[in-house]
Amino acid sequence: MGGEASSKPRKVNNGIVAAVCLAFFTGMVGMAYAAVPLYKMFCQVTGYGGTTQRAEKQYAGRVLDRDITIRFDANTNGIPWQFEPVARSVTIKIGATAQAHYSATNKFDRTITGRASFNVQPEMAGAYFNKVECFCFTDTTLKPGETLDMPVVFYVDPDIVNVPELKDLKTITLSYTMFPVENKQPVASSAPAAGSSNKVPDSDASLGG
Repeated sequence: MGGEASSKPRKVNNGIVAAVCLAFFTGMVGMAYAAVPLYKMFCQVTGYGGTTQRAEKQYAGRVLDRDITIRFDANTNGIPWQFEPVARSVTIKIGATAQAHYSATNKFDRTITGRASFNVQPEMAGAYFNKVECFCFTDTTLKPGETLDMPVVFYVDPDIVNVPELKDLKTITLSYTMFPVENKQPVASSAPAAGSSNKVPDSDASLGG
C-alpha cells in the first residue's frame, strides 16, 4: 500500500517536469522565429549596425552652421549590373535636406530584377541619418542595356552633435549593395510547341555565375 501511495507523487512530478520542458521548448522555437523581425525592428529604432532611420518629415526643423561630408559607396553581389554613385561625396549643413543619385545599368543580355540593401558608417551615426526617399529594399527591374537613375533624399539629425562619440564627426559613409532577386515567373512567356522539350536552356537558368 505504502509503495503505491509513494509512486503517485513521482508520476505527478514527472508530468510537471515534462510539461515545463515542453513549454520551454515551445517558447524557444517561438523566440527563434521572432528573432529576425525583432532584431530588424531594434536596428531601425536604435540605428544599431549602421541601420538608417526612415524619416516621416522631409526636413529636420533646424539647420546647424556646421558642415558634414556624406560619402557614397556602391557594391554588387551576384548581379551583372554597373551600379555606382553619380557623385562620390557631398558636403552639407547638418540638418539640411539633400539629394544624391545612384546609377544602375544592366550589363547582361536579359531582363534582371535587383534589390539594394544599405548601411551607414560609423554605425552609431545610423540612428541620426534620416532617409526621406530611398530605393533600398525596393525591387528594380532593368532590361538588357537599360540604365536607371536612383535618387536618395536624406538629412542628418542635428541631435548628432549631442552624442559625445559623434560630436566631432566630419564624415558619414552611406553604402549600398545591389543583389539579384530570384525571378519567380516562368522564363518562357508562351507555351512550348508540340513535341518540344520543357527543359529550360542552360543560358537562361542562371546569371552565368
